[in-house]
Amino acid sequence: MPELPEVEVTRRGLMPHVFGRHILHARDHGQALRYPYPDWRILQGRKILDIQRRAKYLLFCLEGDGRLVCHLGMTGQFRCLPSNEEVAQHEQVCLHLDDGWSLRYCDVRRFGYMAFISESAFSSHPWFSHLGPEPLSDAFTPSWLIRCCRGRRCSIKHLVMDTRIVVGVGNIYASEALFRSGIHPARKAGDVGSEALIRLHAALREVLAEAIRAGGSTIRDFRRSDGRPGYFSHAFRVYGREGEPCVECGGVIQRFKQDGRSSFFCPSCQT
Repeated sequence: MPELPEVEVTRRGLMPHVFGRHILHARDHGQALRYPYPDWRILQGRKILDIQRRAKYLLFCLEGDGRLVCHLGMTGQFRCLPSNEEVAQHEQVCLHLDDGWSLRYCDVRRFGYMAFISESAFSSHPWFSHLGPEPLSDAFTPSWLIRCCRGRRCSIKHLVMDTRIVVGVGNIYASEALFRSGIHPARKAGDVGSEALIRLHAALREVLAEAIRAGGSTIRDFRRSDGRPGYFSHAFRVYGREGEPCVECGGVIQRFKQDGRSSFFCPSCQT
């Protein structure tokens, strides 16, 4: 599933192509996504003023009231293509723009979704009302993380993947940040000391920023808006490296199942 860096890379890649453009018309090709499509007539003639990101959501800010909200699900991706180019396999949605180009959404597994949300309903919408701070924002501080861990019996990895605590951190970047901070992913959040949590706070921000600069991580499906893969996967220190040597100590990276996902760690470097 695309995590914060992949969604942010997508946002940055789309902006030069769609900023200031008017949507002539929009349509889907009849293949259902996770939820029903919005009424595409609402978008007709609207100018795209900005693309923002909140957690793993893309927010197309439109002239007038409302935003087109998009979640990429497991395999969703956007491409900018000439409007006269044929519909590709697995293409679900096309937004035709006023410069002869179109914004195409493709989703092989169709777990993504879109909705039109008015400005007045946005902050209270159930997709957004519970979300914690952005990890790269000033609102996400070491003291916030320390406070959130107090008395918590869940694992530290579970906690940093909880969107009520901090948004956008999935399995890949949680694993990488915990390695850099020397914390075992199964350790109870309430047992992690303040110094280690300060390291984890810094590692989360560092890993996410590095991944954005590298264009995200491509494991199987993710592609940037220009079709290129993300290259941060070449810099993984633990994720997907079971049985390989640790880059720090030379020990063997191990894997175990945690909350239905694979967790990767170094038994020597992470306690």
